[in-house]
Amino acid sequence: MVALTDLPKPDQKTPPTALELKLRRKARINTAIRYSVLIVVGLIMVYPLVWMIGASFKTNAEMFSSPSFWPKEPTIQGFIDGWKTSTPYTFGHFFLNSLWIIIPKVIGTAISCTLVAYGFARFEFPGKKILFVTVIATLLLPNVVTRIPQYLLFRDIGWLDSFLPLWVPSALAGDAFFVFMVIQFLRAIPRDMEEAARVDGANTLQTLVYIVVPMLAPAIISVCLFQFMWTMNDFLGPLIYISSVEKYPVSLALKLSIDTTEAFAWNQILAMSVLTLLPSLTVFFLAQKYFIEGISTGGVKG
Repeated sequence: MVALTDLPKPDQKTPPTALELKLRRKARINTAIRYSVLIVVGLIMVYPLVWMIGASFKTNAEMFSSPSFWPKEPTIQGFIDGWKTSTPYTFGHFFLNSLWIIIPKVIGTAISCTLVAYGFARFEFPGKKILFVTVIATLLLPNVVTRIPQYLLFRDIGWLDSFLPLWVPSALAGDAFFVFMVIQFLRAIPRDMEEAARVDGANTLQTLVYIVVPMLAPAIISVCLFQFMWTMNDFLGPLIYISSVEKYPVSLALKLSIDTTEAFAWNQILAMSVLTLLPSLTVFFLAQKYFIEGISTGGVKG
């Protein structure tokens, strides 16, 4: 007769075999190597940003004499002097100019690209394939090819030295990359809810606004984030179309501070560069979740 103590306990685990231990050890080693490589690459990528932040609190003399990140005698004089600028306007004025460019451009891009992408993804109409190929062809064209024709067009219209050449193309879905990105995201969304809305009497615009747009939120946020960062960093566009200093965005204001004197005050330039980066970094980290979801869904399921 078998004793009760000889029976195996229900929660008793079988000890791992030698092969399982070897596989676990190999997995731990691979994980350690992977994270080590990621940490090293991450430090290399973050190094310039960390150095710039530290150098913005240094004097010019210490900046070129000490290679350390942290300043020996931290000072905010670079921020104070850089904020004043060498023009009649403070750096805050140039920040407002950048917002005057960014906000209409981001809103126009989100609305126009969503409308165009919805039309391509959900409707059949004559010449659809030709138009879509044309959109993709403009995506493949380098921007430098269209700079001169666009400049001549806006000059003849009388839009030079204004923000209109920077606003209008985005409001008319001029950024083919964003149209293609939203189309890819739409192809991953089933049409069941849209068809149910139409059965309930909703028209096309109501279906788009109340059904499709909430599901497109990650893609639209990704589009807005991309446009925000690209516009914030855009230097060539404002340089071509804007000639008045009072209308300069921060990208031109930084270059203006370099051109004003032979002896560059690098601590001031770096201090203003740090302030210029803050909006993009803040917006990115606030929308990071939706940004990653929009990129991954649009790229994998397209």
